[in-house]
Amino acid sequence: MRLRRQLLSPDRRPESGGATRPARVAHPSYDGAADQDVILRHLHLTSPFDVLIAHLYEAMFAHRPYLRSLFPSSMEFQRKHLEAIFRYLIENLHRPDEVAREFTRLGRDHRKLGVRPVHYETFESALCEALRRTAGPAWHVELEGAWVRMLRFAVGAMVEGAEAALAEPPDWPATVTAHEPRRPDLAVLRVRTHEPYPYRAGQYASVASPLLPQAWRQYSLATAPRPDGELEFHVRQTCTGGVSEALVAHTAVGDTLRVGPPAGAMTLDEEGAAPTRDLLLIASGIGWAVAKSLLEELAGRRMGARSVHLFLGADGLTGLYDDGAVADLERRRPWLRVIPVLGSGPAADPYRPLADAVARRGDWSDHLAYVSGPPAMVAATVARLAGTHLPADRVRHDPLPDAP
Repeated sequence: MRLRRQLLSPDRRPESGGATRPARVAHPSYDGAADQDVILRHLHLTSPFDVLIAHLYEAMFAHRPYLRSLFPSSMEFQRKHLEAIFRYLIENLHRPDEVAREFTRLGRDHRKLGVRPVHYETFESALCEALRRTAGPAWHVELEGAWVRMLRFAVGAMVEGAEAALAEPPDWPATVTAHEPRRPDLAVLRVRTHEPYPYRAGQYASVASPLLPQAWRQYSLATAPRPDGELEFHVRQTCTGGVSEALVAHTAVGDTLRVGPPAGAMTLDEEGAAPTRDLLLIASGIGWAVAKSLLEELAGRRMGARSVHLFLGADGLTGLYDDGAVADLERRRPWLRVIPVLGSGPAADPYRPLADAVARRGDWSDHLAYVSGPPAMVAATVARLAGTHLPADRVRHDPLPDAP
């Protein structure tokens, strides 16, 4: 609590050399647009971000070596993650309410990493040092002040999110109850948490393996909440030596994983109520997991005259790794229509067939749409839906890489 008051205090601002002096800082009336303007005008001094971030971690671990244990052995993913956070902050700083919501959620999620409020103070000092090293002789107080105020605004929201979640575990240990390889690079895992796990259909969670204890990756929950508390994840191996390989190739029944707090807004409106609009679900690859959980949730509701169209993209027949579950849902739910879209487009636009199939199939302007799958597919499909007169506020999708 004391640190949060310091972070949000209106009388702290860095000076040359890292000291503090009286100043005006804003929360909740933070003038993010002004700091955004300063940062963008001097962006060439802090770019490329990979250089800035390399200096940041070098300074942080030099001053606090014990913090290295909070991170995975390979820092590549972490660096990319932090770069995405910086870009998100800078691009959205003129929308402080949105930024505060995102970083409140991020603060809740970061409890699982062992992050404590005092660590943010060390991070701030390392950032100031990195800014000075990256900008070189062109460094100036105005630039550093804008970056630090931006950081304190985000950190203030993260600390609030962490404090609001003190009544729940930072993560949930879970025992693997089933591990089903569907392809050499893909497996369906079912786990049961040791304590009740509160989530909604359509959400996702971070998962960590004991083989890589400080590395977390996000996977969609593939089932609606069940009485037995079992969770299902669909995992595709995307690299060697990472979390996905550990889960696909080196995990077995009886192993214990860790599951982070649920997140995501791809949920159905009004829990338990009948949909007020027809639904359009568009999924590709393991994005099917989101659609599956939403369909399971809908199966327990009164659908009335409402219908659901599911466009399911895959590279080919082998890409439909869960076709039995798809067929079973369509057979038992008269309100569901499944349209498989097989094959991929050119290398520059591999998801064009799926987007084209959706666009030419009908009028979706009065529907509520859910889009899930690889980020490139989500971005392409959302852009195509914008041309079908479907309002953007009725298109829900997984976070894209530029979100924190």
